[in-house]
Amino acid sequence: STANAPEDDAPNRYSRTDRTTYSRYSRDANSSGSSVPSNTLEKRIEELERELAKERQENARLMKMTQDKEELIGKLKEEIDLLNR
Repeated sequence: STANAPEDDAPNRYSRTDRTTYSRYSRDANSSGSSVPSNTLEKRIEELERELAKERQENARLMKMTQDKEELIGKLKEEIDLLNR
């Protein structure tokens, strides 16, 4: 699980910058006559960020399950080798 920490930190480092960029872009787009309100875009971004957080949690859970199963497989292989001897 410690190997996954850098991956989890990297997106979090950029999310605030991305949010600022998107907010700035949506305001610029509105001033140029865009029909999409900036608050609608900001709400959509927040919704997508929540979805992303859920997906990251699910990914971490699945990675942990995979690691646990790989460990179990290794232990069972060792046990099979012992039994074969």
